[in-house]
Amino acid sequence: MIPVTPAPEPPGFDAKVRQKGLSAIAELTGHGARVPRRGRRRRRVATREQDIPAGSFPPYWRDALDDLLQSYDRRCAFLALYLEHGTGNPSVDHMLPKSKRWDAIYEWLNYRLCAAGINARKKDLTSLIDPFTCKPGWFSLELVGFQVIQGPRSPSANAAAVNATLELLNGIEFCRAREEYVSSYESGHIDLPYLERRAPFVALELRRQGRLRPGDR
Repeated sequence: MIPVTPAPEPPGFDAKVRQKGLSAIAELTGHGARVPRRGRRRRRVATREQDIPAGSFPPYWRDALDDLLQSYDRRCAFLALYLEHGTGNPSVDHMLPKSKRWDAIYEWLNYRLCAAGINARKKDLTSLIDPFTCKPGWFSLELVGFQVIQGPRSPSANAAAVNATLELLNGIEFCRAREEYVSSYESGHIDLPYLERRAPFVALELRRQGRLRPGDR
């Protein structure tokens, strides 16, 4: 994982996601819709917003996926790996889970562009390092099993969050993806600028560990 700079909210997000979501929340708590829409009125499922079941919120966040892909250059916020067209299976992750923060469900700054495999593993965890607050050197890469490990500047005060994040990042399929990038670079099949675009964390670690090819230093 490397630091990710939050992208500004894109034009149209408020109308496309936030206002529709807040209108749905109003209906789900027995109030009138704020935004006109076709179809039946939503059934009330709770009297307070915080009591709405997580599965009842309509997934308007999916309408932000294209904006996330463009804003973050198609790279997973957690893995720092490029999400390939057609096979990358990108998704919208709620950094603050839907089950815990109803007021952040339709907020741009709560969204992280995320590989679906990471999203499925993350679930409702809150004890993780946020890519938006991650600092350089908190994580590093070991180049045998290609697992992410604690970096030289890993904060002892956040040790529990770092360890929970490492468990998230070290699924076997993610380690294989890193290994493939390293192998492709070391064999000359891809160059350093390509690696830096597609797998910037891997490129950063090869540079830090003195593993760049001659001429790329």
